[in-house]
Amino acid sequence: MEQLRISGKNLGELALPDFCPRCFWIKQRCKRLPFQIFPGIFSSIDSYSKKITNFHFVRNSEIPSWFAEFGDLGEPVKVPHHTKFKVLDEETGVLLTGAPDEVFYRPDRSYFIADYKTARFTGHQDSLMPIYVVQLNAYAYIAERCGMGPVSGLGLVYYEPNTDVTLSTIDSVVMDHGFSMSFSGKLLPIDLDTAMVPPLLRRVREIAGMSEAPEGAHGCRDCEAIGELIRVVEG
Repeated sequence: MEQLRISGKNLGELALPDFCPRCFWIKQRCKRLPFQIFPGIFSSIDSYSKKITNFHFVRNSEIPSWFAEFGDLGEPVKVPHHTKFKVLDEETGVLLTGAPDEVFYRPDRSYFIADYKTARFTGHQDSLMPIYVVQLNAYAYIAERCGMGPVSGLGLVYYEPNTDVTLSTIDSVVMDHGFSMSFSGKLLPIDLDTAMVPPLLRRVREIAGMSEAPEGAHGCRDCEAIGELIRVVEG
């Protein structure tokens, strides 16, 4: 059986209400998709967020106060590199990978996994929430099989940019070389339920193993775009 590889985030796509098996099949078969652009600034903000948490702990022996809603998280620990933070599901032959933004070692010797999102906090109204729920549970699934267990909690940390500026506050944000922007942390606990992971891995194997593309989801706009590209190329 050919080994497949999927990240925890991509696994989460299968939980979306408008999930399209055809688009998923195509993405699994294509090594590189066209027209894919991801601004590097978000990776920079993620890296900066991690430094804030870890440097604050080194300097003050505690993590920043906005994490308090998650309870006593203890201390941040080094997150394994994505080349080591992975697990092979023997039943399906699917290699599940990932790289959580933050892992905390709690006083009760359990672990808490957090992921950072640079976005406006909308609670459970975030359209991508099904992806995030699977993504974090996939991290917990991997962690407990890589010796970082038990996992006792999961959470999202939304870092909202504070964009309000007035005439009276302008001097506090403008500097000689540019301007500063602050962020507010908003927390959202995520239910721990790693039992959701194996069925999704089986679904990955089922779809990826098809010799031909399955039927697309009704009204899938990406399928329509693919059809249009084919028509343009074929003239």
